Amino acid sequence: MNARVHPTAVVAAGARIAADVEIGPYSVIGDKVEIGEGTWIGSHVVLDGSLRIGRRNKIFHFASLGAAPQDKKYAGEDTRVEIGDGNTIREYVTINRGTAQDVGVTRLGNDNWLMAYVHLAHDCQVGSNTVFANCTQLAGHVTIEDWAILGGFSAVHQHVRIGAHAFTGMGSAMSQDVPPYVTAAPFGLNSNGLKRRGFSEQAMSELKRAYRTLYRSGLTLEKAKQELEAQAVSSPEVRVLLDFVVASKRGIIR
Repeated sequence: MNARVHPTAVVAAGARIAADVEIGPYSVIGDKVEIGEGTWIGSHVVLDGSLRIGRRNKIFHFASLGAAPQDKKYAGEDTRVEIGDGNTIREYVTINRGTAQDVGVTRLGNDNWLMAYVHLAHDCQVGSNTVFANCTQLAGHVTIEDWAILGGFSAVHQHVRIGAHAFTGMGSAMSQDVPPYVTAAPFGLNSNGLKRRGFSEQAMSELKRAYRTLYRSGLTLEKAKQELEAQAVSSPEVRVLLDFVVASKRGIIR
């Protein structure tokens, strides 16, 4: 290991660290930690447990990644955290290991932006290109799909799923699933986000129609699903929305 390690940092002998990794003052790196090329670790960071960190990540001061889950059932099983490439993880972020009661791994994909005091609890599955504003809190077993944006102080209940390209406003509390493409608190289609990501006018029009069917038509959820089935024939975006709604186990926010 030829990484640039500050002399006050503590790095366990078993840690696997790429040669160009930089580790700041007073950080602690555990024996089962793996850190990929181009990653920067600030000061007072704790990396613990079975933890794999990919390439080109920036992990800021006082973050704690890979610690044991906050779950009374946890009995020391060898669960883990997997973090992809290109993530920015700001001050005081906490990401806990998975549990034996679920998949056993907490995952964070690529190119995510986690602001200060964000918490990802055990067994959370987070995709890529997401944004978590300050103090966003995920309970255990939560799924966040690609390109979702969670506003500051958002709170997500256990087992809830947030769909791709969804948006939650500041202070939102989600106890049910949030479908793809929509905003929660305030409610609506995430039109601005979809435009920024290059969705065509045709796709936007079809999603607006689907949103009205799901939320503004007065139909029961089952009737709305039938309407969406017909709309999905000509729209892959509506098909994604419908598949999410059909698969929802907690029910969608309506």
